[in-house]
Amino acid sequence: MNIIDKALEERTPPFFRLGFRPFFLVGASYAVIAIALWIWALSHGQPAALQVPALWWHVHEMLFGFAIAIVVGFVLTAVQNWTGNPGTKGWRLALLLALWLSVRVMFWLPVPTWVISVIEGLFLLGVCYEIGWRVVVVKGWRNLFFVPLFLMAIAVNFASYASIKGLTPFSSSAIWQAMLWWFVLLLSVMGGRVIPFFSARRFNYQKAEPLPALEYLATISLLLLFLLSFFPLVYLDLAPMLMLFAGLAQLLRFVRWKPWLCMAEPLVWSLHLAYAFIPSFLIVKGLANNPLLSHSALHIFAIGALGGLILAMISRVTLGHTGRDIYKGPVMWPAFLAVAIAALIRGVAVAWWPTQLQLWLHVSAALWMCGFSMFVLLHAKMLFKARVDGHPG
Repeated sequence: MNIIDKALEERTPPFFRLGFRPFFLVGASYAVIAIALWIWALSHGQPAALQVPALWWHVHEMLFGFAIAIVVGFVLTAVQNWTGNPGTKGWRLALLLALWLSVRVMFWLPVPTWVISVIEGLFLLGVCYEIGWRVVVVKGWRNLFFVPLFLMAIAVNFASYASIKGLTPFSSSAIWQAMLWWFVLLLSVMGGRVIPFFSARRFNYQKAEPLPALEYLATISLLLLFLLSFFPLVYLDLAPMLMLFAGLAQLLRFVRWKPWLCMAEPLVWSLHLAYAFIPSFLIVKGLANNPLLSHSALHIFAIGALGGLILAMISRVTLGHTGRDIYKGPVMWPAFLAVAIAALIRGVAVAWWPTQLQLWLHVSAALWMCGFSMFVLLHAKMLFKARVDGHPG
């Protein structure tokens, strides 16, 4: 409250007072829309209006459309707490939202892909600036981690557009693989910060302090997987071993957080359930000995970990940052379970019973859409209204 100009705050529409408000809403809504369009494309073929290959669009939009929107909303909100500087709001936040929305729409209009890529690059660069200058001013170097992380995302994103025209030495699949490791690395770092803290505070037990050696090993192995994605021959030889190593390190971290003590609270066990998909994904993919299982395993992470952690965190952050009691909000546990089951169906059932592929895809998509639709229906009003406690933000 001490860092906010109250008069300016009251002149700003509540929807544009902090980054979580617009980006959580559009990100969760797009999670439903993008999967519905993808299932339609699978059933009817390449949409005539879509300017890029449908499979490329699906992967790109789940990562750079849906997931990045949520990450941006979270980081633009958290950076205010990290630095003591007011967060991005008003016209600057609206501009970032407009850039994000314009990219989503332009894929369906006769717009050159280079134009779309430049606009998306400007969006990510704008986010990078909004985070970076606040961190540098207060010399909060611990949180400067996000600046190179977003710069890496910008480079990968440009490469993904170039791969459509065959202008890179890397295939689209290699680029997407790199971006997937980008998200695993991000969730590993953020999960290690917040999950044990939230759990111990809610259930009043001693938080497991990080073991520096374990943290470094878990992080460096994921960083190596990201870098090796751009060297396919080396990746094929080293990635399985690295995945198993990273998976065991992640599993050890996870067990130290004592998830079994947190089963009484959905907004806590949902975080643990979603994070459990990270070591599961790494170990399954590291051991996978056929292409179908390897491809399906990607969805254990993409749906179970990435989707599950996003849904749990946006539910929690929305309640807390709109001035509500975090643990007295809408009933969301069916949504958390729906996304977890969707991950198991898409990641496991498809590999075990491939003859029922279409059935599994439709059931998994329906569960995913139900989970995120619940968030939108139960939280949208909160995002458009001022905090109920009268505080800024």
